[in-house]
Amino acid sequence: MKKLNHFLDAKGGMNALASVLAVIVGLAAGFIILLISNPSQAGVGFLTILTGGFSDMYNIGMVLYYSTSLILTGLSVGFAMKTGLFNIGATGQFTFGMFIAIVVAVHTSFLPGWLRCVAALLGGTLAGAIWGFVPGVLKALRNVHEVIACIMMNYIGMYLVNYLIPVTGVYDLLRNMTTRVPPEANLPSLGLNNIFSVTTEHGGIRSSSVGSGIVIAIVVSILMYIILEKTKFGYELKSCGFNREAARYAGINENRGIILSMTISGALAGLGGAIIALSGTGKGIAIVDVLAGEGFQGIPIALLGLNNPIGTIFTGTLIGYLQQSGFLLQQYAFAPEIIEIIVSVIIYFSALALLLKGFIQMIVKDKDSGESGRKGAENKEQGVEKAKPPSSNSGPPDNDGGCGG
Repeated sequence: MKKLNHFLDAKGGMNALASVLAVIVGLAAGFIILLISNPSQAGVGFLTILTGGFSDMYNIGMVLYYSTSLILTGLSVGFAMKTGLFNIGATGQFTFGMFIAIVVAVHTSFLPGWLRCVAALLGGTLAGAIWGFVPGVLKALRNVHEVIACIMMNYIGMYLVNYLIPVTGVYDLLRNMTTRVPPEANLPSLGLNNIFSVTTEHGGIRSSSVGSGIVIAIVVSILMYIILEKTKFGYELKSCGFNREAARYAGINENRGIILSMTISGALAGLGGAIIALSGTGKGIAIVDVLAGEGFQGIPIALLGLNNPIGTIFTGTLIGYLQQSGFLLQQYAFAPEIIEIIVSVIIYFSALALLLKGFIQMIVKDKDSGESGRKGAENKEQGVEKAKPPSSNSGPPDNDGGCGG
């Protein structure tokens, strides 16, 4: 028990345990819903959730494809949280970055294919950075809470993109969404789509959608970890988040730190949108008044990953795994939206991590104090036995200096 208590008191130990509990509770909620929906198929359905993403190479590839944007949006939210800010505007930054990437890829036919891809990636990243810069400036200079500013920017971004899609010449009337990106402007697959593929029963090859985007996401996550944990710049950003007054006293420009933090956070989300647009799957932006879900899913990914860029890689992959498993649930007559419910439960329990941590600490400390009290009582009894006076049969000791009779 002392070892467990030491682990919980260690840096990140309690947070990690709370994240694991949030995932377990989310899966348990999903199993209950499966039982209510279709009791006869609940067992095989839950097994599909647990193992479906690893059932073959194709599904593994699709897990990596879904994880790409989730890792980057989770990294966006986590980076801001590391610096004491809550970037709830990742969905607007993601959408605007995706839109600009599509516009650049479609209208730069004068560039070579690989250069069109690079220009589109940079354009999407810059668009996301601008969409994060605005809340950062409002927070730093006018003390406008970043949550309010980000929520407003989400809706401004959604409606502005819906307006600009037909105006900028990237509108597909038949699909009511953005046109497909030219093949030469897409990200290279690096052969990953062929590695993560299966042979169909008719002898054909079914390739997954994974490409070089997952490599970019992992490399950027490692880079963000190095910046935050190993550089002076990262230390200054985190200092502004921990205590603005103390950072100012130490000579750190806290306004500059806030603006840069939100700008970098927005750039990460914009990069996620650009990668999805250039992944070669034909995914675009539909003209509907709905916010992109990838940005909001970045919140539980960041919380479960403890706002650590490396942890975000694993939690983003976990959510991507659940999404692919949810798609496989349809073969058992379950709606794939069950996965959305599971993820939502995980979000709630991630947000309640402090409550879970307090509950765990209370249980562990109660048990530890009980054991300490029992051992203390035993030690006290042993001490009393050692301190008992000699038996009365032994008589008083000789005392030559005593008075004679």
